[in-house]
Amino acid sequence: MRIFVTGASGWIGSALVPELMDAGHRVVGLARSDASAAALTTAGADVVRGTVDDLDVLAGAAAASDGVVHLAFKHDLAFGGDFQGAAEADRRAVDTLGEALAGTGRPFVLASGLVGLKPGQLATERDMPTVDGSPVAVRSATATAVLALASRGVRSSVLRLSPTCHGEGDHGFMAALVAIARDKGVSGYIGDGANRWPAVHRLDAARLFRLAVEKAPAGAVLHGVAEEGVPIRDIAEVIGRHLDVPVTSVSPEAAAEHFAWLGHFLGLDAPACNTATRELLNWQPTGPGLLDDLDKGHYFHAPATTS
Repeated sequence: MRIFVTGASGWIGSALVPELMDAGHRVVGLARSDASAAALTTAGADVVRGTVDDLDVLAGAAAASDGVVHLAFKHDLAFGGDFQGAAEADRRAVDTLGEALAGTGRPFVLASGLVGLKPGQLATERDMPTVDGSPVAVRSATATAVLALASRGVRSSVLRLSPTCHGEGDHGFMAALVAIARDKGVSGYIGDGANRWPAVHRLDAARLFRLAVEKAPAGAVLHGVAEEGVPIRDIAEVIGRHLDVPVTSVSPEAAAEHFAWLGHFLGLDAPACNTATRELLNWQPTGPGLLDDLDKGHYFHAPATTS
């Protein structure tokens, strides 16, 4: 298949491109910069220049494809304080891609998230988010809209990713926690640190996206989860050991000051399972677990930035 991938040079996209090509697919990647275009060309992919705001570009690339994987999201805008704006831009892009694929029977796989789906309880693929108008709910509404494309002749599916999709080179939540611990001189967790985050290795996530675009049925909800829930305190302890700093509880009231933008997410309890996903697509994660991955030390090789 000729598969159009947005976010193709990003953290997961750069693993998905070779995963797809090794399976015999042709990849067309969206590139917003010269560096991204060069990386995709080196990887053997075709390049379409543009951003998620270039709706005509998205429509044309989707119409010319045999399927679409939408990974791109304005994380810089979201983490800069305008999650609402990032989510709204994503919805415009998704509506454009969906319209281009309507009536074709072709696959459309959307990357979504698990955080906040069912706080404090084990979330399954059957659980649906509450759409209440909050910024996070805007993104949930986008996922719901993608699933609804199944009724318009699109083999649409939503792949909900763990909040930490880890591996060497990760610049996400784990790298931010390491940077904060290095800067503060303590490795912190909120409250008793018993709250849990699901996790998945980047290469396992890439393989799941490939399986989804190849054979996920229309309207499928998938969980990119290898570990149901890793306690945040356990994560803090590994970080503290590697940085040789104390491991300390931070009160919920002080979380925003201590952890900056990460404070909003770090106290959430968001365990999730993957039973239905494994059974549906015969997906078996094989990468290292989050704590083992942290213990390999590659998160600690050089100072990271919290900005």
